Amino acid sequence: MNISIRKHILSNFKDVPKKEIEETIIESIGDKEELTLPGFGVFFELLWQEADKEMKDEIINRIESAIKKESNF
Repeated sequence: MNISIRKHILSNFKDVPKKEIEETIIESIGDKEELTLPGFGVFFELLWQEADKEMKDEIINRIESAIKKESNF
């Protein structure tokens, strides 16, 4: 059986209001459930595809900074 995670995630959030998407993200991060990581990957892919060069640079800089902070345990 071949399941498309992208299609499933997009279908689940197709008509969801912005506030509910935000709540889902906040709740998922708070739970620290690895089950939600594929969904975040789909969200990130959409963000990246819509971003211009400047935004992509900012995203990369923020990720790099966060990785450095998190790896100092």
